[in-house]
Amino acid sequence: MTTRREVAERNDRTLLQAARDVLAEDGAHASVAAIAARAGVGIGSLYRRYRTKEELFQRLTMMSLNHWNEAAEQGLANPDPWAGLAGFIRSCVEFGQGSLAPVAGTIEVTEEMSAVSRRGDDLLDELVRRAHEAGVLRAEATAVDISLLIEQLGRSPVIDQLRKQGRDDLLPAATEARRRLIAIALDGLRPGHAPLPGQAPGMELFEGRWST
Repeated sequence: MTTRREVAERNDRTLLQAARDVLAEDGAHASVAAIAARAGVGIGSLYRRYRTKEELFQRLTMMSLNHWNEAAEQGLANPDPWAGLAGFIRSCVEFGQGSLAPVAGTIEVTEEMSAVSRRGDDLLDELVRRAHEAGVLRAEATAVDISLLIEQLGRSPVIDQLRKQGRDDLLPAATEARRRLIAIALDGLRPGHAPLPGQAPGMELFEGRWST
């Protein structure tokens, strides 16, 4: 028998996907009504669960942060440093990590969100350290580089456009093309390439955006 908690979690996953889709189209101006409609739920039932738009986005952000940490823990459980790091990146990209970035600076960052985020930073630092020590990650690549790469690849303009157009016939090809791009990007993290340009980005690119 399905429990009430399981139903709530399933509904939240549906809302998260809907929020990603609407944010991809409307950015930070995405409305709760549009998200509810995309998720196929009534606006009234959504507001009974989440009192405000901010509360909804805080919950969805927590779900995203928790997925990041779970993917990182799975990566660290892999004895192969490269396979662990690459698996983490793929998992986060396919999940759509970073798709909630448009709400950065528009919601309050709770203590719980900060704590889970710090845990995620530590886990990624360990994945990167392992890969560097094993010589399987280019020396100048940093945890912030990887975080930004995940955010960039987490959204696919082609897939977003096809979904908006209702072109389900082209979605499999677009999804396969995205997998190829992920593979190309992962290969670029391997040693043996030309040096990366400029200085390594700092954490302010993330922390600064989320300050309200």
